[in-house]
Amino acid sequence: MDKTDPDYVPLDFVAARQRMVDAQIRPAQVSNPHVIAAMRALPREQAVPDALRAFAYSDQNLPLGEGRYLTEPRVTGRMLQVAEAVRGERVLVVGAGTGYLAALLSTMGESLEIVALESERRLADIGRALCFTWASDVHWRDGALVRGAPDDGPYDLIMIDGAVREVPPAVLEQLAQGGRVIAPVCAGSGVTSVSRIVRTAQGCATQPLFDAAVPLLPELEPAPAFVF
Repeated sequence: MDKTDPDYVPLDFVAARQRMVDAQIRPAQVSNPHVIAAMRALPREQAVPDALRAFAYSDQNLPLGEGRYLTEPRVTGRMLQVAEAVRGERVLVVGAGTGYLAALLSTMGESLEIVALESERRLADIGRALCFTWASDVHWRDGALVRGAPDDGPYDLIMIDGAVREVPPAVLEQLAQGGRVIAPVCAGSGVTSVSRIVRTAQGCATQPLFDAAVPLLPELEPAPAFVF
């Protein structure tokens, strides 16, 4: 609605944020008090383009353009809970987009070292603005998602904010021993499951945790194989 319209009523984002937590996050079995407090505090409307602000707290993936999405709140909350971030850990967010997940990690108060990797400049500009105000300790890196951010690694925790067919090998190599990746993985079955992938001396072990309708990250889609 046009703000010059006499019937225009400004949106109450603070109330919408509380409703999001009470109606979407808590019913999704998110009980970690640090996650809940961060999602109550961080203005999600600042993580979307202006045209989408009215939908910032809806229970859906929001299209950001170029095939990218802001993951729906309940999935983000559950991913943060199963990540089990520990004070002082070094964290990489791959596909950081508009910065919401990285900023939440910072707002959780666990004194994490957070690196946000993004390849789309338009999205990263929104994310940098969000973090400048709310999460100034997040370090932004520009670059191809498939390569990760090796100069800042190794990482105790890597979170991928978007679905992948598989975690890129270069990203897995940036995990410290005992470190873990939390990512929505859509394998051959076509079902996307948020999974925990742990790096051990014997290799990587994958554990599906819960199903989630998360769109694929276009940049990390494997190239089509040639069939003769």
